[in-house]
Amino acid sequence: MWAFLVLIGAASVSAHLQDLSFDRQKVFRVIPQNDEQVEILNFLARIMEVDFWQPDSVTLVRPKMQVDFRVEAEKSFDVEDLLKESGIEYQVLIDNLQAAMDAQFDSKVRTTSHSYEKYNNWDTIAAWTADIAAQNPDLVSRSVIGETYEGRSMYLLKIGKSGQDKKAIFIDCGFHAREWISPAFCQWFVKEAVETYGKDTVMTNLLDKLDFYVLPVVNIDGYVYTWTNDRMWRKTRSKNAGSLCYGTDPNRNFNAGWCTLGASKSPCASTYCGSAPESEKETKALADFIRKHLSTIKAYLTIHSYSQLLLFPYSYTYDLPSNYQELNSIASAASKQLASLYNTKYTYGPGAETIYPAAGGSDDWAYNQGIKYSFTFELRDTGTYGFLLPESQIKPTCEETLLAVKYIANYVLEHLY
Repeated sequence: MWAFLVLIGAASVSAHLQDLSFDRQKVFRVIPQNDEQVEILNFLARIMEVDFWQPDSVTLVRPKMQVDFRVEAEKSFDVEDLLKESGIEYQVLIDNLQAAMDAQFDSKVRTTSHSYEKYNNWDTIAAWTADIAAQNPDLVSRSVIGETYEGRSMYLLKIGKSGQDKKAIFIDCGFHAREWISPAFCQWFVKEAVETYGKDTVMTNLLDKLDFYVLPVVNIDGYVYTWTNDRMWRKTRSKNAGSLCYGTDPNRNFNAGWCTLGASKSPCASTYCGSAPESEKETKALADFIRKHLSTIKAYLTIHSYSQLLLFPYSYTYDLPSNYQELNSIASAASKQLASLYNTKYTYGPGAETIYPAAGGSDDWAYNQGIKYSFTFELRDTGTYGFLLPESQIKPTCEETLLAVKYIANYVLEHLY
């Protein structure tokens, strides 16, 4: 297949790559009932390329856990046979991944202009960061906090009315490249801030009294790669010494229980923790910025997908944070706010016990820096579309998430420390 691709010529490779590689690929959901069935899934992962969507590594699979994974088209029949033979009940969530990819884009006409209800590629988002700052100089400013492995500027937007000694909330999106709904939310949040300032009393009060730092895409190189080469790419695009495999999982790359539970030391794994904490230029830039502004940043919100969860520390240990009761009640109230619009149900709680342990995450790291309000959102859905949420769901997803984010921000404002 690769020899054939080379012949096609570089110009059209990216278009063909998606057609060739994702057609008739399937996404399965299974719930292993016991250790034996868990072992069968481990066996499966050893004998073939399996992309775990949820949890994000086979090492995290436990009995009674819902497991979603993707396999190549030519292997899908073998997988079904093995599951049937082993008595593991399964369902096919996505029958043809390429069809699901195509269906993400509701309109076949792709314009290059920016839209809040479409998925925008990186060049469009980068141009938008400049435009939104230029159009709203009294509310928005743009800075560069670093550059990516491939040399792209990491743009940060600061939103708020200028004032003395203002505290801030940091929001980031796009840690994992394939989670496209995440950057869509960061853009939506900025839009809502500038459009409703002076009209919505809550938003106006928030922007008068707080600043919001919004990093629209953390893992820019990976995001670009999902548009050009592999829609299912998750990691960064850095080269790993002594390995042919690229990239590190940026959300396993922080110095919080680094590379212990739920992270891999293998450069080929999707949860590779990197060669050292903050080995990735992207995570280092983010961490450096937060360290520099620790006296003002009072909350940290990181936006991921999918599974409709609102998580707080810890993920690298089953220990509970010292302000567990407070974080739990905020998460509970924020989830209620979110559900009030479209009745979307979120599960909330500490990361390790609510889903699975995962070391090296940015939320745990931020919390350990002294930012006591630290939350991770896992946006829609619960698996019907997985990472391929259709564009028609961008608006409702962002609208409901905004309610939760405003609730948390307002709580932080009333409980400044």
